[in-house]
Amino acid sequence: MPDWRSTLRRLLGRDKREPPKGAGEAGEKVPRLLRPPSSAETAISEVAECEAALGLNFRDKSLLRRALTHRSYLNEHPDYPFEDNERLEFLGDAVLDFVTGEYLYHHFPEMREGQLTSLRAALVRTETLAHFAAQLGLGDFLFMGRGEVESGGRRRRATLCAAFEALVGALCLDQGLEAVQKFVIPIMEPELQRILEKHLDKDPKSMLQELAQGKLGFTPTYRTVAERGPDHAKEFTVEAVIGGKVYGRGTGRSKQAAARRAAQEALANLEEELGVFSPDPKGL
Repeated sequence: MPDWRSTLRRLLGRDKREPPKGAGEAGEKVPRLLRPPSSAETAISEVAECEAALGLNFRDKSLLRRALTHRSYLNEHPDYPFEDNERLEFLGDAVLDFVTGEYLYHHFPEMREGQLTSLRAALVRTETLAHFAAQLGLGDFLFMGRGEVESGGRRRRATLCAAFEALVGALCLDQGLEAVQKFVIPIMEPELQRILEKHLDKDPKSMLQELAQGKLGFTPTYRTVAERGPDHAKEFTVEAVIGGKVYGRGTGRSKQAAARRAAQEALANLEEELGVFSPDPKGL
């Protein structure tokens, strides 16, 4: 039977091409994080710098390189030899759900399923993962297009959250779940303590409703905007709307799951708009 890690790598379609040569030569000085790799040596050096900052050592450096690549970078560098990090983000999202779920299951043996679900949701919500990414300085290592950088992309919550998920996905493929646990749990535990102390594990729909009613005077509504797939594997997309404006969108195997994810995204966007949540002491 083929190894699961090999299968996943094949499904992710790793690009085997070498980095283009001749880019970034003498002349105008281009910031490191804005230029395509000029040589294999440059690529290795840049990955090594990121690894040192993160305290990680990837066997397959291309996985880390892809985890750091925002789609805007590919738009400006069509010859860039790696795909963007969105597929790794998808994988990392699932891995984080499992790692946090297993941790909570073993550390809170008397906690009921509903409470465990709420705690996990609080730990993997957009702003929490963005906070982890900010703590690691992950935004500084992202390969992004100039326009995205100039518009504040390195500090944007959704981008930082996606980068953290992609990093976790890449680490899982490279070294397995145990390595992910060793990396994620020390970062997660202080935040878990904060969530428990401040009772931040409430349902995101309830939290969104409280914030929207208190600050804007509107009650959020949810609308299903898409249904895809056969009846036995239907996927729903739901939008969270406040005062006629779409604040969040979520996808799930049920309308309830999709609405919950839409509420999580809407809550992060509304908090950012109102400036009521700043987990990074420097301001995220």
